[in-house]
Order: sequence, then structure tokens, then C-alpha cells
Amino acid sequence: MKSGFVGIVGRPNVGKSTLLNAILGEKIAIVSDKPQTTRNTIRGIFTDQDHQMIFIDTPGIHKPKNRLGSYMTEIAANTLKEVEVVVFIVDGLMSAGPGDKYILDMLTSIDTPKLLVINKIDKMPPDDFRQAYEEYEATGAFQEIFGISALTGKNVDLLLEKIKGMMPEGPMYFPADMITDHPERFIITEIIREKMLHYLEDEVPHGVAVEIESYTEGEKLTKIGAVIHCEKKSHKGIIIGKEGKKLKGIGKSARLEIEALLGTKVFLEIWVKVKENWRDSDHALSSFGYRK
Repeated sequence: MKSGFVGIVGRPNVGKSTLLNAILGEKIAIVSDKPQTTRNTIRGIFTDQDHQMIFIDTPGIHKPKNRLGSYMTEIAANTLKEVEVVVFIVDGLMSAGPGDKYILDMLTSIDTPKLLVINKIDKMPPDDFRQAYEEYEATGAFQEIFGISALTGKNVDLLLEKIKGMMPEGPMYFPADMITDHPERFIITEIIREKMLHYLEDEVPHGVAVEIESYTEGEKLTKIGAVIHCEKKSHKGIIIGKEGKKLKGIGKSARLEIEALLGTKVFLEIWVKVKENWRDSDHALSSFGYRK
């Protein structure tokens, strides 16, 4: 058995969670077209006859604007020290902005083997891909460079085979049928948050946290009570929407996905509460699961 840990790092919104879901063949990490969707490290477990690889999807590394942002960047950086392989995902030219160069400088300070993934090649002109490839190849920082589309699955199998070949001999850390070590409650809060990312204006979803207040499992029905915490009274009105339509849409969409996850009917109640400036409160960050 070969086994080990793989860190997936990159700027916000380059496709880290989409790649993790593509590798596992199941959705365990939420995705949206808004940056900073992932806040915690999401661990996905890939197991076949000879390998077990634990992929760690990290929050996008960015210049933080609040304590939540600092926490997200800190855990992403710490991941680099704990893995056998680092997969650095980009979706354009290194020369296009400082974000990728900042992460590259961070990576060159560690000895961990590194692979570069140029994602979204289904939307990238061939000349841009060639230039990006040459820019990163010139750094000499990577064992290999892959062009992929995490969304369509193009070349994901080639990347996976390369990572398998880089794994050392090791134990089986998790049961073969386990695809994530996160409890169901965590995944449910992430599903609800994902639906808000799809339904709401750009800024509001980053100012919300979801908390499960009650969870009762029955043989045929699971009852879940969840609270959406937002930072402003005006945000509460936006989340609820006119005649409660926004919140009903979020709830219905989340419930259908939660039912598929749990394999039972679900009764989901969601309340919205205001908790001002929670993203800069150590106590709030801890209570919402963003601190150990």
C-alpha cells in the first residue's frame, strides 16, 4: 500500500474544490463562481487497490481583510508543511498579477515535491496556455506541469496517476469506503452556505456563517434546525427576501441536496440572526468552527 497527503493550494476561485470533487467522483467540497468559497481545509479520501491519498483542499491564499481571512490564509500555508505532495493550481499567466507569485515564493521555501496544474484549459487560448507553461517551467520549482479542466475532467486522470507515483509506502489511514473525514453536520452547513453563494449578492455570502442548532435522526425523517448568522440587519433582509422567497429558495435547494447526502427525507428549518462583525471576533470564529 502506498499512501500520503496531498495539499491543493492556489488563489481564490482557481478551481481547487472542483478538482477535488473531480478526483473523488463525488461532491464533498462546495463550489461557486465567487472567490473564497472554501473556508476550512476539506479532506477528501481517494482509495483504490494499492493507494490511499488524502487530498486537502485549502482556502484560497489571499491578502486578508479581517481575522477570518487571516485564519483562512494561515491554514492554507500550514498545509504545505504537512503533506507529501503540493498541487499548486493556477488559471492564467504568472505575470498577470501578484497573487500567484506570492504563493510561488511561499512554495520555493519548502522542500515538498510540487506539481503545477494550469486549470480551465477548456476556456484558455492555446497561446496563453503555452506562455503560462513556459513562465512556470522557467522557475524550476515543479516536478511536472499539467494542463487540465477540472470542470470537464480533461487530463485529471493523468494528474492522478502522477500523484499516485509520488506516494511513499504507508498505512491505510481511513476505511476504504470513506471519502471525507468531515462529519455530516459540517457538510450540511457547507451545503446551506453554498446555496447562499448561488442565491445572494456578492458581498453578503462572505459575511455569513451557518450553525446547526438541532439535529434529530429518524428512520425515515431527519429534522434539522440551522441558523444563518449575518453581520448586518440589512443583510438579514436580503437573505430572507421579499415575502421570504430568498430564504425559501435557499432552504429548498439545500434540503434536496441534504436528502441525497443522508438518504432520508429531511425537514429543514432555517432562521437568520444578526451577529455584527463576527468575522473579526475570535469568540465567534471559534464558535463557528474556524478555530481549534
